[in-house]
Formats: sequence, structure tokens, C-alpha cells
Amino acid sequence: MTNIYSNFMACNSCSTADGSAPKGCKNNGTCGTDSCNKLTVFDWLANMALPGGQEPFDCVEVRFKNGRKEFFRNSEKITLSIGDVVATEASPGHDIGIVTLTGELVKVQMKKKGENSNNELPKIYRKASQKDIDIWQEARDKEAAIQVRARELAIALQLEMKISDIEFQGDGSKATFYYTANDRVDFRQLIKDYASEFKIRIEMKQVGFRQEAARLGGIGSCGRELCCSTWLTDFRSVNTSAARYQQLSLNPQKLAGQCGKLKCCLNYELDTYMDALKDFPDMETKLQTEKGEAICQKIDIFKELMWFAYVGNFAQWHVLKADEVKQIIKTNKQGKKIASLEDFAVELDKPEVEKTFQNAMGQDSLTRFDQPKSRNKNKNKKRRPAPANNENKNQNQNPNKGHKNRNEKKDTKK
Repeated sequence: MTNIYSNFMACNSCSTADGSAPKGCKNNGTCGTDSCNKLTVFDWLANMALPGGQEPFDCVEVRFKNGRKEFFRNSEKITLSIGDVVATEASPGHDIGIVTLTGELVKVQMKKKGENSNNELPKIYRKASQKDIDIWQEARDKEAAIQVRARELAIALQLEMKISDIEFQGDGSKATFYYTANDRVDFRQLIKDYASEFKIRIEMKQVGFRQEAARLGGIGSCGRELCCSTWLTDFRSVNTSAARYQQLSLNPQKLAGQCGKLKCCLNYELDTYMDALKDFPDMETKLQTEKGEAICQKIDIFKELMWFAYVGNFAQWHVLKADEVKQIIKTNKQGKKIASLEDFAVELDKPEVEKTFQNAMGQDSLTRFDQPKSRNKNKNKKRRPAPANNENKNQNQNPNKGHKNRNEKKDTKK
């Protein structure tokens, strides 16, 4: 039974490399670090007893592949706890999932997701036996190979769609094919090909590009796991205006996430920026001066500064405080012009120590690991032996000097 947990684990402490029991915390995928399961709920009511005469809530939350969660009714009153593998009702057959929440907190989750506990819900049949788990594991092992073949069949029919994921039912009798497409796709022939090829019941389900990224997971540009695959559940629309309000450069490569759409995190601080911009003058406002008309070039929300430039001289910018700009606008509305922007300009604080930049690429030499050459080249050379006496040394230096002395001796004899 421990082999099935390797398909659900994401954190390194619980990961299994050889399909054996989990490592690290060894809580079988139910640790409280929120890294094994998506949106893991801590049951803070588990240690509290129910009031007298009240029966436990008979609904539980069950998780399936890639964080898909559904609610089931425990009509048989089976004793369940978080982490139990159960066989649930499906259409047709049965499915296998893991219990993620029990007790009174299930009411809160159902209310949050708009589920009515009084409605008819699918049932939990039993705790999964080893035979159920083996069949389920065998079906899960076939998903990768079937996904490759499914994409080949879709390409053969020239359908503009992408098969992003496949989820087998616990009994192996049905498979759900998740796909993404920009337009409406007629896949009636594709379903017939899938049914004849894989000999199972086929269900096609279209998901958005954000939902696809949430199912597949990944690492974002921030270096952390994707928000949509860890905790984010509601995918709100993100517009380019969110980047404009935050004074971000409209670079599609930096603003787009792995799903190809604008990053969801652009909406996280948008409300704060919108509240701060309420105290700022409109960027489209033009200031009237005696030197000419001035247009806003950029703003700094945190420092409450605005940069203006004269029409015709956009290379030179003048920094003004937001409060000063409001006073100038008020003066312009009275039909008056200010003398110039220079009278209201603010000098930005310059650093006391001027920063010096060095060429980091040129600091290291390609030969920095080579052995340094010896400066004294003649150090290792053998010295020549010294002459026997000074006479030989003089003769070697000036060979004609000895002949001269002989001639002088001959003259003296004469």
C-alpha cells in the first residue's frame, strides 16, 4: 500500500526514489508542511469532542490526481482518517482516492465551494484493498505511454489541440483526456480512434491554459513553485493595465508565465498601487508654464515624485513632488501660469561616495592557473669554469697583446 504514495508526493523530505516507503517525515503524504498536497487543510477540530448527542458529519473530502478534490458521503459510517485510501463511487465503476479532510471542517469546505450537503452526493464504498491499489497503480503506469500515442492520433487528424494530461479511473475502465485549444475542436472522430486504440471508455475535458499549468506544475521566474499548482484556486483575469499601474515595462517575455498568459502575481499588489495612485495627479495632466507646456514622463509611487519635461525638450526631465504638482494644477485652473518648472524642481540626493564600476570580465586572465615563469633566466644555467691564471685570461681577451710583448723583447736585445 505504501507504493501508491509516490504518485502524490512533491516535497523532497517525503520523496521516494525506489518506490519504497516515504523518507523524511514518513507521514505518508499527510504532513503539515503543505508540500505533499495542494491546499492541505489542517484539521484543528480533530482533538475536540462533539457536543452530546451530535453525530459526526458524514461527508469527507477525497483527493485524486493533480489536486482534484471532490466530496463524498460516508453512508456506511466507515471509520476514516486523513491519508486513508478509499474506493469511491464513479460512473461507471469505482475510483480510488485519498481522504484529505474529515469531520466538521468538511462543512466549511463545502460551503466555500458552493456545495450543499443536503444534495445527493456519490458514496464511499470501502477502504481500498491491496487488489484495488494494484489495479489502480497498473492503470496509472500506462498514462505516459498512452499520452504520447494520443498526441500522435490527434496530429494525424490535423486537430489544433494539445493533449496535456490523462487521468485513469481507479478500476482502469475509463480515462479522462485533458486538452487545451484556442478554438472549438470537432473531436468526434478522435474519440472513435481513441476507443478503438485503447479499448477503454473515453471522456474529453477541455481546460484553460492556466489550469493546464496548475495541473502540470513547474518553477516560476521567481524561483518558487507555481502559485497555481500550490495554493491558488481562483484564476482571475489579468490585464496589461495591471502592469501599467505598477509602472512595469510592457515586456511580454517578462510578464508572461509558463501558461503563456500574464502572470497571476500581477494582481497581488494591484489594489495597493490603485489606492496609492488616488493621491497622485493624473499622468495625462499637462502643466502650463511661461516656458511652455510640460508633460509627465514617469512617476515614483513610493517616493511621491513625478518627472516632467517641456514639449520639444523631452531629453531634460525635472523632478517635482506630487503635492507641488497639485498646487501647479490648481494655479493653472485659475488661468495663471507658473514661471518655470525649475522653480519647483527637487534635487535628488546623490550618494556621498561615487560608485566605481570595474570590468568583471577582464579581471580574470586565461593564464591565471599557469605556473609563473622564472624572471632569472640564467639561474639554472651552468657557469663556465674560470681560467687557470690571469695570463691565459688576458690572452683570451686580447690575442695580439702577447705578440706585441715579444716584439718589444727583441728590440731590447738588439
